Amino acid sequence: MKNLIRLSSVVLLGIISITACKKEGRPLDLNLTAVGNLGSPDDNTDVVLDPTSDASVLFKWDAATDANGGLILYEIAFDKEGGDFSKPVYKTMADGNGAQTQITITHKNLNKIAAAAGVASSSTGKLKWTVIASKGTNAKLASVSRTIQLDRPAGFAENPTELYLTGSATEGGTDITKAVQLKKIEDGVFEIYTSLKAGDYILTDKNTDGGKQYYIDNGIIKEGNNPVTVSGGQKTYRLNFDFTSATSKSMEIQSIGLYMSAYGTEIGTLNYIGNSTWEAPSVDVEFYPFSWGRDERYKFIVHTAAGLEYIGSSNANNDPPAGKPASYFYVWPVTNDQWSNTYKFDPSADKKNVKVDVMFKPDAYTHKVTVN
Repeated sequence: MKNLIRLSSVVLLGIISITACKKEGRPLDLNLTAVGNLGSPDDNTDVVLDPTSDASVLFKWDAATDANGGLILYEIAFDKEGGDFSKPVYKTMADGNGAQTQITITHKNLNKIAAAAGVASSSTGKLKWTVIASKGTNAKLASVSRTIQLDRPAGFAENPTELYLTGSATEGGTDITKAVQLKKIEDGVFEIYTSLKAGDYILTDKNTDGGKQYYIDNGIIKEGNNPVTVSGGQKTYRLNFDFTSATSKSMEIQSIGLYMSAYGTEIGTLNYIGNSTWEAPSVDVEFYPFSWGRDERYKFIVHTAAGLEYIGSSNANNDPPAGKPASYFYVWPVTNDQWSNTYKFDPSADKKNVKVDVMFKPDAYTHKVTVN
């Protein structure tokens, strides 16, 4: 009898479970009506993009309708001027993880969207935009769309995060794994101090195969694999590539002078030895004897094809170098003031020969003084 009662209970529970599952498994109501009106920006609005700023554009629309309530999510979609949104060039969720009837898009991202739609830098193009409302698996395209005109500045929509120089004209040669890395000065801006010889070079964002490649055409940076040809003898340069404006600059560096403030002149010359390094193997140093003591201040003069540039400490005044961090020796562009932004030799350098190196490496622009 007990077994019979137990079996009856199991059967009853099974019937209840099946009945409950059938009730819970009824289909969801996914009906909704598509967005019928777009709020802002107005149709054919012209936006002059400034991707380097914090500027943005607010896109707004009316809510889709659902008689039975429930959560509706929204995506904004962009397409080329003649597109039908079957293959939009860009889609993204609305604010509030898709729940709000608006989205704020920065000029930086609009610049990327315009590029994806084929609008070239330094040109103007029109895109269509609309909204997709969805509830569960049911997604509906808005019954209306608008056009927005985007004026792109010069420069790239996507800046490389790293940049390398490779080719027969470079110090690393044609082996891509030995490509010379540039220093990232700021977002989209890269610089290198290096030598070039007769041959060619190209820029790439990877020191492996498959990276994006760039070349220079009349000072303008362009994407592609058309190498830059270098002729003549080997020379040392400071090369600067600004992807935010798609421009490049080149300056020949002839030598670097070790300038001692108290004498008001250069006491030694550093010559290029490769690998972004200038060196003076032996310089006679003697501190200047003032009445109050011996003066040991110095900085550097960069001799370029266009004239003199001064590099020194970011501090207006400095103590002797003993116990100072590595940043004490970093070099920065400074004024030609005789006394400001100078370093101080270690006291042991007085009346000795010193070896001086200035290194412009991707991790830091710095220098080193070694007492011989």
